[in-house]
Amino acid sequence: MKSISLLGATGSIGTQTLDIVSEHPDKFRIVGLAAGRNVSLFAQQIRQFRPEIVAIHDAEKLESLQSAIADITPQPLVMAGEDGVEAVARYDSADTVVTGIVGCAGLLPTIAAIEAGKDIALANKETLIAGGPVVLPLVQKHGVKLLPADSEHSAIFQCLQGVPEGGLSRIVLTASGGAFRDWPVERLVHVKVADALKHPNWSMGRKITVDSATLMNKGLEVIEAHYLFGVDYDHIDIVIHPQSIIHSLIELQDTSVLAQLGWPDMRLPLLYALSWPERIPTRWSRLDLVKAGDLTFREPDHHKYPCMQLAYAAGRAGGSMPAVLNAANEQAVALFLDEAIAFLDIPRLIERVCDQHQPHNQPHPSLADIVNADTWARQAVVVASQTAQPILV
Repeated sequence: MKSISLLGATGSIGTQTLDIVSEHPDKFRIVGLAAGRNVSLFAQQIRQFRPEIVAIHDAEKLESLQSAIADITPQPLVMAGEDGVEAVARYDSADTVVTGIVGCAGLLPTIAAIEAGKDIALANKETLIAGGPVVLPLVQKHGVKLLPADSEHSAIFQCLQGVPEGGLSRIVLTASGGAFRDWPVERLVHVKVADALKHPNWSMGRKITVDSATLMNKGLEVIEAHYLFGVDYDHIDIVIHPQSIIHSLIELQDTSVLAQLGWPDMRLPLLYALSWPERIPTRWSRLDLVKAGDLTFREPDHHKYPCMQLAYAAGRAGGSMPAVLNAANEQAVALFLDEAIAFLDIPRLIERVCDQHQPHNQPHPSLADIVNADTWARQAVVVASQTAQPILV
C-alpha cells in the first residue's frame, strides 16, 4: 500500500489520479490533498478519500471548506495558503507526492516534498523547466525518485527500461499539433479563446490546452527532457503525430527505435509513475491497432509555431532563461485567456521578454534567482502588453 499526497487535487491531473486510487484501493491510499479554490469539488474528494491533512491554496476559501466538511469524522488537519500546500507536500505519512499543480506554482511545494524525502510523481513540467538547476541537485542529495507522470516523458522513461548506460542516442517527442494543426497560418490572426481550447485528442486544463495550440507545451517538454534524461538539445527532436497514439520515441546508438503506444489517456502515465517498477493490471480499453488506423507524421511548421524555437533557444541559453521563458508564457497565456491580448501576441511577448533578460541571465541560478526571474518576467509581460515602452529589468 503506497501512501500518496496529491497536489492540485481538483484539476485534470488530480481528478485522474483519484480515479486511479479509486480503482486500486489495495495499492494506493490518499493521506494528503491540496487544491486551489474549488471548495465544492474539494469537499467531495475529502469526503470520499478521507485524507489526514488537506490544504486549500486560496486562504479566503478556508472557512467555506471547513464548513463544507464539518460533519466528517475524524476531521483532517485543515490548512490554507502556500504554507498549507507545502505542509501537504511534506506530510510524514506520504511515500509519494503527485505534483498536479499547474505552472511554476508547483515549484516550491515540489522542493518541499523532495527535502522531506518524498518520491515525486512529476506531472508539473514547470518544476524542472524553471527550477532544474536547483531541483536536480536536491533530488540527488536526498536520494528520492523523480518519476515523470506526463504522457511524453513517461513514454521515454518506459522505453528506457533496460537500455544500458550510453545506449540512448536521440529522443523524439510527438506532438498532436493542437487545435490549429490543420489551420493555415494566415487564419491564426482570427483565433478566439474558444478556438484554442478545442484540443482534438486530449482533455486537459485551459492553460496546457493553449500551450498545445501554440506548441509551447512541446518546447517546454524539450527542456524538461533535457533535465530528466541528460540529453543535449541537438539530440531532442519534435515530430507532429496527429493521432496521439505514439506518445514519444527513443533512438538507440545502433539506430534501433523504441516507442510507447496507447490511447490518449493521462491515467496510464500517472499509474506508471505511481506503480513503477511494477505493472498493475487495469480494465482500461486496450489499444486496437486496426481501430487506430493510420499513424502519420510530419515536420512541425516553425513559422506557424514560433514558440518551439523560443523554447530551444531558452534551453540552450540555460541558467535563469528557462524560468523567464516559462513565466512569460504563463502570463501571456493568462492574458490571452482573459481576452486581453491576441493569440499571436503570445510568442511576441515571450520573445521580447526573453530578449530583455538575455544580458541579465544568471548562469548558475539559486532558488532566489529563479523566483526573482519568474516574478520579473510576469511583470514584464504585463508591461509589454500595455505599452510599447522598453521593459525595465
